Formats: sequence, structure tokens, C-alpha cells
Amino acid sequence: MRRIALALAASLVLAGCASVPEPSAAYHPEARSYDVSRNASADVDAALERAMTSGKHVLLVMGANWCHDSRALAGWLETRRFQQLVDAEYELVFVNIGMPQTGDGHNLEIARRFGLEELPGTPNLLVLTPFGTLVNADTATSWRNAASRSEDEIYDELARLAS
Repeated sequence: MRRIALALAASLVLAGCASVPEPSAAYHPEARSYDVSRNASADVDAALERAMTSGKHVLLVMGANWCHDSRALAGWLETRRFQQLVDAEYELVFVNIGMPQTGDGHNLEIARRFGLEELPGTPNLLVLTPFGTLVNADTATSWRNAASRSEDEIYDELARLAS
């Protein structure tokens, strides 16, 4: 009887070791390197020109390689699901803004060009009409938690902003 009890206890312990944990709710793909531009203003101008021809919006992602949330957002944009939405609705451009919250910002004049005087963190996501009008002034600087947003939440927001 004692052997049976020990065997049963051992099997329960081993079964517990073999269990696979549930995936984290905060899972997100993360880009290995945040795609940045060598000439950000020219890239934004080119995206606006393409948008004029295509009738799409411009999706201007302003972030940095050091930023976990910027790489998370870029990672989602690299997935097949998001690529299909972006290809259908947007002209996409990434702009490196460094660390504006510490005074080491780059390309901040681009944000000012579209009516954003301050970028409190990274990333920032600006949706522009082909004429350069900022569609989401109320949410453009609210993406500092992109890594903790769900895939569906990000996708739904981008789909809503495209319409």
C-alpha cells in the first residue's frame, strides 16, 4: 500500500513538472531593430506624396530602438495580419526621435509640423491625411504602453483610424 501511495505521489509531482504554462497576456512580437530613417523629413514627404496618389492615410511611427514599446509596436506592424491592414490603408514611415523626454530628441520638428509641440515619450503614432492633417491628435502621444496593449486593441485602433 505504501508503494502505491509513493508511486501516486511521484506521478503527481512529475505531472506538475511537465505542465506547460499559459502564454502571457502581454505577449507581443518585438522587432529586433526599430526601422529608422536616414532622412526623416524626406521620408515623410515621400509618404505624403504616395498617399496623395493612393488615397491612403500616412501612418507615421515616431519611436526609438532603445524603447521596448517602440520595438513592440514595430513588431506587431511586421506581422502578416498588420501588414495586410497597413498595405490596404496606410503609407508607413518610421522616424527615430531619440529620447525627447531627456532632452536628447531627434526629428522633433516633424511632430511640430503636424501640430504636436511635445512628445512626452516613445512611441508616438500619427495618422495623417494625404494633405498632412493629423487625424488622431487626441491619441498620437498615448502609445507609450504599446507593449502592454493587446494585438486586437492595436489592430482595432489602426483600423478605426484608417476610416
